[in-house]
Amino acid sequence: MTAFEPKPIRSYSQEDVQQILQLAIARQADDQDKEFSFEQLLEIATELEISLDTLNQAERDWLNQQGEIQRRKAFNIYRQERFKKRLGNYTIINTFLLLVDYVGGWNVSWSLYPLLCFALAAGLDGWNTMETKGENYEAAFQRWNRKHQLKQSFRKLMNKFFKST
Repeated sequence: MTAFEPKPIRSYSQEDVQQILQLAIARQADDQDKEFSFEQLLEIATELEISLDTLNQAERDWLNQQGEIQRRKAFNIYRQERFKKRLGNYTIINTFLLLVDYVGGWNVSWSLYPLLCFALAAGLDGWNTMETKGENYEAAFQRWNRKHQLKQSFRKLMNKFFKST
């Protein structure tokens, strides 16, 4: 390229800018293995002509998203623990039925039918437990989340009540 040729003008959409900056910040953080302070975040926002109000609102939105992620993780752990408990119950019941059948006639005959039914139920239960997308998952999460929030509200109310007395 000679000195008289015009340089091509590079322009980016807002989404492109976000992605490029996100990659650059991630690369810098990986290189230096550090965290950014709020002052550094404010400085970056100021250079990008982002107002303090917009930055604060974005931070609140981000905190809300992080809370949602944490609640979903807790819900997934709750579902997995509940599945493990039910799987243990299935195992205990089937072991008992197999032993009764074996001791009763020194062979296994009728107990295979409940075993197959329990295996089918456990398989379907496991499938539903491991599914983390879709309407059924969302409905179950919303029910659990409401129940969880209600418990927290009740605990706070009880704590206030007992502190005031």
